[in-house]
Amino acid sequence: MIRFRLKELLAEKGFQENRRVTLDEVSQATGIHRTTLSKIANQRGYNTGTENVDRLCEYFGCKVEDVIEYISVSDKPASSN
Repeated sequence: MIRFRLKELLAEKGFQENRRVTLDEVSQATGIHRTTLSKIANQRGYNTGTENVDRLCEYFGCKVEDVIEYISVSDKPASSN
């Protein structure tokens, strides 16, 4: 499953700049609709395009792997073989 790290990036940027960074601010700076940003931040398994990932990377000055990460989700319980 793909997991977006938007909340962590917002918190880190806010800490570095000693202020609160809002989704509205990110929306205005990136051109990504605020509703889309909210879904990226809060909806498990949300699917968005690479253009949005690119815009987030540019805004936060980071790499793709700082925005998204792959988390293995196994449907099968571990076997005892």
